[in-house]
Amino acid sequence: MSAVDYTGTTVLITGASSGLGSAFAQQLAERGADLVLVARSRDKLDETANELRSRHRIAASVYDCDLAQPGAGVTLATQLASDGVRVDTLINNAGVGTHGDFVAQDADAIGAQVQLNVAAVVVLTRALLPQMLASERGALVNIASTSAYQPTPSMAVYGASKAFVLSFTEALAYEHRHSRLRILAVSPGPMRTPFFDVLGTTRPGVGVWQTPEAVAAQTLRTLDRRWAPPSIISGPLNAVPVIANRLAPRRVVLAITGKAVGA
Repeated sequence: MSAVDYTGTTVLITGASSGLGSAFAQQLAERGADLVLVARSRDKLDETANELRSRHRIAASVYDCDLAQPGAGVTLATQLASDGVRVDTLINNAGVGTHGDFVAQDADAIGAQVQLNVAAVVVLTRALLPQMLASERGALVNIASTSAYQPTPSMAVYGASKAFVLSFTEALAYEHRHSRLRILAVSPGPMRTPFFDVLGTTRPGVGVWQTPEAVAAQTLRTLDRRWAPPSIISGPLNAVPVIANRLAPRRVVLAITGKAVGA
C-alpha cells in the first residue's frame, strides 16, 4: 500500500466546523493538504483554520455557507471559481437528520434535509468533478450512512437521502473507474458528534459507536489502497447488521430497524 501524497493539493470539506468534518481537516492537514473549510459557523471555521495553519504550515481558507439553502451549492461553486480555487479532493460531509414520524415533522426542515443531504452533494460534485478528474491527485468522498442499506422508520428522509448518496457515489466510481480519481462512499455507523444533538435523540439505532477520528482514519487508509472499493462501511462490527439484512426478508428488516431507532 502506498499512501496518497496530499502535499500541495487542495481539499474541500463541507461540514468542517465539528465532528467528522473537523477530523478530516486535522488528518489531511497532517498529511500536507491545503484546505477549504465550509460550514455555517464562521467563528468555528476561523478557529480551526488558524490552528491548522499554525500547526502544520498549510493554507486554509474558509467559506461560511449554509448548504441547506436552495442554490447555496451553486453560489459556493461560483465563489470558488471567482476566487481561483481549484479543488483536487472533495469531501461531501455535511448532513443533517430528523427523528420522528414523517407526518409530524416540519415541512421546511424536511426540505432543508433533502437540500443538504442530496442536492448540495450533487451540485458540488458536478461543479468540481471536472477539475478533480484533470488533477489526477485526489479523491471524491461522499459520506453516506449505515442507514443507507435499509428503510429507516422515524428517520425516513435521512435514510432515503443516504441511500441516494451511496447509489450515486458507486455509480460515479464505475463511470470513472479508468481515471486516477479515487471515488468512495463512506457509511459510518453512529458517531459521537453533535449530529445526535440536532437529531433530537440519543438512540444510535443499529451499530457500534465510533469516534470521528476513527472514521476519518479508516477512510484515508482506504483511499491509500492501490485498488480502493467504491464504498465502505466504517467499522467491521457495523458491517455485520448490513450483511445480516441481506439474508432476511425485507419486511423483517423493516420491523427490526423500526424498533431499533424507536419508531
